Amino acid sequence: MKGEGATVWLIPDGYLPPRGEGPLEGHEAICLLNTGERDAHVSVDLYFEDREPVLGIPVVVGARRTLHLRTDRPAMLGGFEIPRGIPYAIRVRSDVPITVQYSRMDTSQPNLTLMTTLGYPVDVQEGSSLAG
Repeated sequence: MKGEGATVWLIPDGYLPPRGEGPLEGHEAICLLNTGERDAHVSVDLYFEDREPVLGIPVVVGARRTLHLRTDRPAMLGGFEIPRGIPYAIRVRSDVPITVQYSRMDTSQPNLTLMTTLGYPVDVQEGSSLAG
């Protein structure tokens, strides 16, 4: 079975919130769902307002599996540490169709906030590659 989704997803509003004072830790997650029969070889690109992008962070999502990339855990992003409190954007590219959701928990205030949204799927022509 071919997986559902798209091969390119955009999330324009990334923001790793500052740490709060309470027991919960503010964080984001890029949630990847692969419903297909093949592993998804994914490339995560991070774009910033004031610095060069970080391109090509490799991630593998197993066939018929999900993966929640916590952006506050550098080990999940190839060792790259996203700065807290700095707006950025995310592009996710995959060699097979996947679905991408983005979630953020902001605990920097006593009234914490949790938000989630689907990424924006981009139509990509058959046969395009992660190289571009």
